[in-house]
Amino acid sequence: MPGASGDREAPAGSAAPAPPGASSPSQEACDNCLDVVVTGDLLVHPQLWDQAAADAAVTGRMPLDFEPLLAGQRPYLEAADLAVCHLETPVSDPEGPYTGYPTFNVPPQILTAAREVGYDACTSASNHTLDAGPAGVLRTLAALDAAGLDHTGSYASASDAEQPLILDTPDAKVALIEATYALNGQIPDQPWRVDLLDVPAMVAKARAAREQGADVVLAALHAGDEYASVPNAQQTEAAHALADSGLIDFIYGHHTHSVLPIEKYNGTWIAYGLGNAVTELSPVYDVNNEGLAVRARFSRDETGQWSVSDLAWLPSVIVSNPYRWCALGPDRPAGSCSTPGHEQAVKERTRSVVESLGAAAAGAHPWDLAAEERAQ
Repeated sequence: MPGASGDREAPAGSAAPAPPGASSPSQEACDNCLDVVVTGDLLVHPQLWDQAAADAAVTGRMPLDFEPLLAGQRPYLEAADLAVCHLETPVSDPEGPYTGYPTFNVPPQILTAAREVGYDACTSASNHTLDAGPAGVLRTLAALDAAGLDHTGSYASASDAEQPLILDTPDAKVALIEATYALNGQIPDQPWRVDLLDVPAMVAKARAAREQGADVVLAALHAGDEYASVPNAQQTEAAHALADSGLIDFIYGHHTHSVLPIEKYNGTWIAYGLGNAVTELSPVYDVNNEGLAVRARFSRDETGQWSVSDLAWLPSVIVSNPYRWCALGPDRPAGSCSTPGHEQAVKERTRSVVESLGAAAAGAHPWDLAAEERAQ
């Protein structure tokens, strides 16, 4: 179990960056590797289901087709052994009615599209999980099942809540644990309905997952201050405590609707906030329109233990007319999606935030998918 004996690597800042021109670990062939990709909130507003209706009129996949909105993510998700999304809101019946902010109940077709572009699983605990009550939770879980997406964070039964989600990949079993800081003042009908942020409970679930054969354990935190550029005390304290448990291999977060720093703490990578994977365009908060996909590459050592050997991050932006997710990485498989000035501003802002806690010095780097594919 990585780090359980106290032999984790040195804190962030101890590792020197690769010399100019050198290949990053992600650009080298890796036979004993497991690539996990995580992204930010799937936050569906009315503008997006209007776009899905317009796209359905073209594709013929009536009444709503969200696949064109998400299609830019496909090459990055398909390159992963495991891809995980975060469903921010409950979903309605396919025919509606749909509602947006502040009490969401969105089209379930977003989940069909998520599966089509390459997601394998979604976390489902957020401050909006109970927007449509317990019935909305049950409907959402059924929709995730129907789409073929594994899930954790909210539950249909007490027995489901007790069981850690363990996902099988060809080379390793990966456990996924998630919890939210709050439920917007709503009271669940059952204490087990939604996982609330409780470090001892998350550690206990991680321990259970290890006992059930998990090789890798991921932990996701739905917490933070909206539109912030730094993690708050709750995020930092919880993430550090999870890392110190020796049971968690990689920690990441969502909720703030903004990109937050990446940190290597006591040998464990923490991506504090991944922004939005999809959202409407905010005229007030530019960061709301931006996101981060993180690829954590796990390698297995000679003893059979897995740990993160390389961490890569990819900035993204949502554009409109039409609404689309667009990568801003060095390879740009979908081409340009905005003005050069806007794209450069987003990339510079993302880099400055991501690297503000020493991520670059610790080895995290922008994700160049094309370079990885050339190395295979």
